Amino acid sequence: MAPKLVEDLVDRVTEVERLDRIGEQVSERVSAVVDNRVVKDALSGVWLGHPLHPMLTDVTIGAWTSAFLLDVFGHESTEGAADTLVGVGVVSAVPTVLSGVSDWSDLYGAPKRLGLVHAMFNAGAIVSYGLSWLARRRGDRSRGLALGLLGATVATVGGYLGAHLSYRKGINVDRNAWTQPPSEWETVLDAADLADGDRRVVRAEDADVLLVNHGGNISAIANVCGHAGGPLVDGEFSGGCVTCPWHGSTFRLEDGWVVHGPATGPQPAFDVRVADGNISVRHRSTARSRS
Repeated sequence: MAPKLVEDLVDRVTEVERLDRIGEQVSERVSAVVDNRVVKDALSGVWLGHPLHPMLTDVTIGAWTSAFLLDVFGHESTEGAADTLVGVGVVSAVPTVLSGVSDWSDLYGAPKRLGLVHAMFNAGAIVSYGLSWLARRRGDRSRGLALGLLGATVATVGGYLGAHLSYRKGINVDRNAWTQPPSEWETVLDAADLADGDRRVVRAEDADVLLVNHGGNISAIANVCGHAGGPLVDGEFSGGCVTCPWHGSTFRLEDGWVVHGPATGPQPAFDVRVADGNISVRHRSTARSRS
């Protein structure tokens, strides 16, 4: 029953509409910073090819968990290491929070509310551990240990909510992860239906494929933006790239590679063949492996 009770409690949190007002106010302030392409790309993890926030949380959680274990099972000789780890966790929490807030700013509705509560708990953990570090530095070890225990408890709740966002709500999970693009050539369109400058969405097995004819050269990438599922066909096309209409992720039409985030992974790309008046496509990675 315990998992069900927790799940029900989390669902109730997502229904608290009063959180929307706080979320809107915070979003306005965040947008003023992350609207800068360089900043957004850095915080999203475009340079890493992977969402940055989950990786940074491992540093913070790892430091605090190690400190907790030393506090509970250690002795005088490990007190200095525990104190250092508490400080490392607090310092590493700064870029962790920045990357998380950047990701959160792209959410809406129930996930955004839950993300806000997740952030509140994490902020409480940072404050608790920060005060714990100060108490330890001043020699008040009993208070430092108590605040560290409080921080560990609050961080655990925050971590649970973060996992719920990823594993239940699918936040920051590539929307193309479960599609099955064709491994063999599949005819998808009459070539006469894709004139120069045209773009069409066609179905190839269970993948929605965006076809773009630019100067007689036909490019094909997945139409569903991997970041949050936006329809690329409705985006802006310029300079051989397409920009998602939802959050501004920009991809090269030639190979689906990320030019700007918040998306961090490339779009599935397809080889294109025009023969006998028909356009056929096949998943590019499969084609390369067989060539």
